[in-house]
Amino acid sequence: MKIQWNMLFGIVFALIVAIFAVINVDPVSVNYLFGDGQWPLILVILISVLLGGLIIGSAGMVRIYSLQRRVKQLEKEKREREEKNSSKYKNFDAPTDSK
Repeated sequence: MKIQWNMLFGIVFALIVAIFAVINVDPVSVNYLFGDGQWPLILVILISVLLGGLIIGSAGMVRIYSLQRRVKQLEKEKREREEKNSSKYKNFDAPTDSK
């Protein structure tokens, strides 16, 4: 259900950005480090949103990758401890009653 809500919010956000961009079509001056130029505001808005999404997506992917590595490390540690514990209990002999 969470994925559906995220998809719905994404569609609503994209629709709001598209409407906002279409309304603002006037040319604007954009200053670069090496010069300046005239661009339609719609392109400036859309490129800014796209680059922002890519940056946030990249940060999310790095976070997911680091969490996956951590999970693998913890699973390996868990396996090693289980093997150590099972070998400990294999060697343990149950006491016998000798009455």
